[in-house]
Amino acid sequence: MNAIYERRERVRFGHCDPAGIVFYPRYFEMLNALVEDWISEGLGISYAELLGPRRVGLPTASLNTDFKRISRMGDELVQRVAITRLGRTSLTLHVEFAGSDGLRVAFDQVLVCTSLQTHRPQEFPADLRAALTTAQEAQGVNPS
Repeated sequence: MNAIYERRERVRFGHCDPAGIVFYPRYFEMLNALVEDWISEGLGISYAELLGPRRVGLPTASLNTDFKRISRMGDELVQRVAITRLGRTSLTLHVEFAGSDGLRVAFDQVLVCTSLQTHRPQEFPADLRAALTTAQEAQGVNPS
């Protein structure tokens, strides 16, 4: 996977169920936090300002998940984001969380750029489009 953003996250007690493994909905919370941080830190576009004053939403329209291995409290997960498609109003990401023994979970996520006034799809704002295009080019993928 040719990632454009990568970070590490330690599996915490709060991520786990009574069996001592990550409770699967927590992976979705980790995914959401990763995407927020990627936009803010990786793309340099404040996610808080995007949703707040700018009223631009990026809701998930589709999410496919493939659970490969369990994760336990204390495990360190390497989280990677890659753009697989950049459209006019939507973006498809491939995200992987890996541990020391390999892939734990993979996601294919479609985000749609929306107006938080109308809740209808809209084109990406120019600065976000430019940041996404630059990231996609750096990843070695031709922009769509």
